[in-house]
Amino acid sequence: MIAHLAVGVTAAVVTAGAVPLVARFARRVGATVEPDDHPDRGRGPVPSMGGLAMLLGFLVAMGVAWSIPAFDPLFSTTSEPLALVLGAVLIVVIGVADDIFSLPPTVKLAGQIVAALGVVVLGIQLVFFWVPGVEVIALSSDLGFPLTILALVAMINAMNLIDGLDGLAAGIAAIGALAFFAFTVRSATSGLVEGVPNSATLVAAVVAGMAIGFLVHNWYPARIIMGDTGSMLLGLLLGAAGVAYVGRTAAPSSTDFYGSIPLLVPVLVLAVPFLDSAFAVVRRIIARQPITAGDRGHLHHVLLAFGHSHRRAVLVLYYWSALLALGSVGPVFLPWTRLLPWVLVATVLGIAVTALGVTARPELTPKKAIDDPAPGPAPGPAESDAERVVFPFDRRAGGL
Repeated sequence: MIAHLAVGVTAAVVTAGAVPLVARFARRVGATVEPDDHPDRGRGPVPSMGGLAMLLGFLVAMGVAWSIPAFDPLFSTTSEPLALVLGAVLIVVIGVADDIFSLPPTVKLAGQIVAALGVVVLGIQLVFFWVPGVEVIALSSDLGFPLTILALVAMINAMNLIDGLDGLAAGIAAIGALAFFAFTVRSATSGLVEGVPNSATLVAAVVAGMAIGFLVHNWYPARIIMGDTGSMLLGLLLGAAGVAYVGRTAAPSSTDFYGSIPLLVPVLVLAVPFLDSAFAVVRRIIARQPITAGDRGHLHHVLLAFGHSHRRAVLVLYYWSALLALGSVGPVFLPWTRLLPWVLVATVLGIAVTALGVTARPELTPKKAIDDPAPGPAPGPAESDAERVVFPFDRRAGGL
């Protein structure tokens, strides 16, 4: 536990310290965006490519982990650390190119697949999968290989989508990583993965540190945004952590459902953007608009349109993500009979907080925004990353 704390703190300190240097570099190469949120029209261009600072935090933290005896089994018996480093570098290269040159969606998607391949080829791959009622399924390489690629690319784009407001993606990543870390540590102490070294807990600790360190500069009003460089890096690492944990675990935990939950924890924590993208597709089909058409009907836009401030909208989405995390990993710590009342109370409180102070602003209501998307010369932090998704729909308004 002390070792994980050490690498997490290292990632946070290095990331936070590197942000000013990255911001200057981003301005020099022209990787900036204009804020598009109404209260901040006058704050000027905001540097992008903050993911470079997170990559530095990740690499230094991995170097520290390599020097800590507690991680010796992982570094000496597996190639997972090398797979993570290779994948991280590849996805950041793609992200930097996209933040500077705005890559075509197909090129960006191809780059994501290449980065995922780097992770999979070096050993982070689904091998076993526990399915309640079916028990352990051993996957052949022909099946495990493409499924792992699909899982990683899906997670990359989920994080790319959620980066729609200052501080939103970094905070959601921190919540997901901490929840996943708690689950993996609990499972290890219960004997589920005893004697099976994997990088899941290490990656979760490092991602939490990276996200928290970056949030120091990314909280509203952001002095820098992570860009696709950062959102795709976080997605790849969260996906790799889930695959690393569940992929080689051939036994369930104390309850069947939670034998398969490690891979699902990041997905459940990121259920907000997954639902948002699904609603976007349905919304545009009903409105008889192209799926790739831009609009302001996303969840964070709706919260802003109905009177929530930028910060409150982010905190509301933090709250729901944390509640989903609690519902995901809580039963590993407490029986449902004790946990369920707390979840119900928290749900009611969340509904009240979400509805608190709602006052629709006609000029920003979702319907008007869908019918008449706000013009702008360039996407800002509220749209530049989350809204430029390639799977394979709208780059500005958030496809799948």
